[in-house]
Amino acid sequence: MLVTAAGDGTLLDRRRAELVDEGLPKIPHHSEAQRLPLGEAVALVERVRAAAARHATRELDAVAAALPGRIRGIALRACPVLPPTVAECITDYRAQNVADWVMYRRALAAAASTRGWAVHWYDAKNVVGAAGEALGIEHIDAHFSRVRESIGPPWGKDHRVAMAAAIVAGRS
Repeated sequence: MLVTAAGDGTLLDRRRAELVDEGLPKIPHHSEAQRLPLGEAVALVERVRAAAARHATRELDAVAAALPGRIRGIALRACPVLPPTVAECITDYRAQNVADWVMYRRALAAAASTRGWAVHWYDAKNVVGAAGEALGIEHIDAHFSRVRESIGPPWGKDHRVAMAAAIVAGRS
């Protein structure tokens, strides 16, 4: 989910970002790699990682082309610390449950950095409140409700958190 917001809290763009080639698994660490010999599993994860890097660049290119003006950065949910190798992520139960999402966030972060955009890492538990503070709005949920009413579905918790993160990042 990519959500772009102006510094004043105006929604500029929202889109679903597909970061995996068709035919490749979306959660290889957690699912497909668990059924393969370790060497094959690592190779599969590396193919998905390479696809994610290509798609992240393409998706950010599309956002930049669609929006007038300069984009200063992106906000991504902070990543948990993982074991240092793909093989360890596949074999460590806690890591295999989050490694795929970390891989996608890192792909987006690398693509943004390559474009010269700042990367802001946020804590999902605190970012909505921080967005309210950044905008000087006491009832930020009312603001997000108005956004939802103006644009229609889909608009869920992930959209709200992503927009809050964009607002906070835009103000830093």
